[in-house]
Amino acid sequence: MSTSEHDPADAAATTETPGSAEPEPGRARVVAGRYRLQSVLGSGSMGTVWSAYDEFLHRPVAVKEVRLPPGVPPSRAAELRERTLREARAIAVLSHPNVIILHDVARENDEPFVVMELLPGPSLAALLRDHGSLSPPQAAAVADAVGSALEAAHTAGITHRDVKPGNVLVARDGRIKLNDFGIARNVSEATMTRTGMMLGSPAYIAPEVASGGAVTPAADLWGLGATLFAAVEGRPPYDADGDPLETVNRVVHGEAPQPGPGPLGPVIRGLMAKEPGSRMPLREVRRRLYPLLAQPRHTLFGPELFAESSANTAPDRGDTTATQVISAPALPEPPKPEAGQAGAGGAPAGGGELAADPGPLPFESPSHPVSQEPVGARPRGPLPGVAVTVVAVLLFLAAAFGGFVLTRVVAAQPLGPPQRTDAGPTAPPLRELAPRRGDATNLRGARGGLFSVQVPEDWTKFVSGETGGGLPPRTLVQFVSSDGTQSFDVERFDSEPLLSPDVYWNALGKLWGGNLRQVEYAPLTDGRRGLLLSYRTVESSPVRPGEQSERPLNRTTFAHVFQAQDSLWVVGLTVPTDQEETARTRLFDRIMPTFQIIE
Repeated sequence: MSTSEHDPADAAATTETPGSAEPEPGRARVVAGRYRLQSVLGSGSMGTVWSAYDEFLHRPVAVKEVRLPPGVPPSRAAELRERTLREARAIAVLSHPNVIILHDVARENDEPFVVMELLPGPSLAALLRDHGSLSPPQAAAVADAVGSALEAAHTAGITHRDVKPGNVLVARDGRIKLNDFGIARNVSEATMTRTGMMLGSPAYIAPEVASGGAVTPAADLWGLGATLFAAVEGRPPYDADGDPLETVNRVVHGEAPQPGPGPLGPVIRGLMAKEPGSRMPLREVRRRLYPLLAQPRHTLFGPELFAESSANTAPDRGDTTATQVISAPALPEPPKPEAGQAGAGGAPAGGGELAADPGPLPFESPSHPVSQEPVGARPRGPLPGVAVTVVAVLLFLAAAFGGFVLTRVVAAQPLGPPQRTDAGPTAPPLRELAPRRGDATNLRGARGGLFSVQVPEDWTKFVSGETGGGLPPRTLVQFVSSDGTQSFDVERFDSEPLLSPDVYWNALGKLWGGNLRQVEYAPLTDGRRGLLLSYRTVESSPVRPGEQSERPLNRTTFAHVFQAQDSLWVVGLTVPTDQEETARTRLFDRIMPTFQIIE
């Protein structure tokens, strides 16, 4: 999976080592007792990728070993290891001809290794570097394959977040695959990226992601457009002389780059719209690419493209196309005074240590000119001191107000306070309800867990097995909002004896301890035997840089807990507590009556 031998800077593509075969026993490191590492295909800030041999199934594979980026504190080591496992979970749900196949996740000394198919070919980044831009039919074939892979990923609720040439593989037989979902984020998971930090490739990152906004599938549309731009132009859409922070600044504040004339120009411009909601949908992208796909892919990419090249025309500078952790840009330094001029506060130009005594203030009241006598040579009356203090306070207030006005004007924000809205500042827009089905059956082949419900049409379904908390094993079916903040959950418990609503509530109280607060506890009035529960929970969220402790995350749950068909069902809505009032009436009271168990 990760780096081509032609592209070691970016752990993104895999290529088969020429003449690779079963290695000589005892000569290489073996992972998990079966994967014999042969050679390094490439390494980057997020990991090292090996060409390896699976001694159990007798086939070549690619093995990615996690690597901690330079400067990352030890406290984040576990997070980066979890990101590697997240990559495996993300890809495991995808079965698509344009997505790299996941074989296994192995552990060696508690370190995760992701085992994937080894594709015989370089990355698109390597092809562009060694052979220049692609022809329109070649670029269209790449865009169509990547677009098809993204359609499958988005349907599964996965956002890739790092679409770029280094993560597109082109095989000698014409196969084109999207790779390295290493920072993919299932929309039901909370993002691991900290405030003030970004994870991505500066030259290809979407503007809203670079500026700290929400990560949605629209970010992948931008990445596809940026990749297509690089394919037809032979260069990244943004690259400020290898400076990651300046490149990100241009992505956020600069104009979208304009491709040269050609049939793919309208598609690139449609994908690289600065406003996420204005980007061209994948279905429309593929429709426009169709006329350029007449030639078979295996004839589009001739053998000359896969010949090894020792030429490297890349300048000796930083790399803005590699996936990396990017700190928030630092504040610009004040301009240095020219030679001979005084610096701030009257200090001579050229710097130096601060004096032990800063001396008198650089101004005096008009009626009392600055004295030429040494400090402390004669006593001063109270009036000049008062005047100096008043003037200093007035100047400070004027500077503070001026700075506030300037900041608001530059940010194009009104000077007055923000207007409150009744819907709450974090509530996503409500879509029309659409009928959905789910299966909360615990055992494969069992019956009785089928149900139907109507939820907002843009919510994504996820199914997982749940254990622990003093409760029997169960299947959890979730319908999660597009921003990941709201979810409608369905659980079904099969146990002997039959679990009662009161026993469930008591187990919930033990699980949360002092972090659960009951709001409502009443019998159901819809004919079912059970309880209407409403409660608030508090859990910890990740610590932001500069914070000394974890921040509380407040959520509210509305649920019906009832017995039906010899099972206990728990059906409810969970939302941020600041959306509690509107979510009760706009979501829960509308969705819950539509829930039906299918006989």
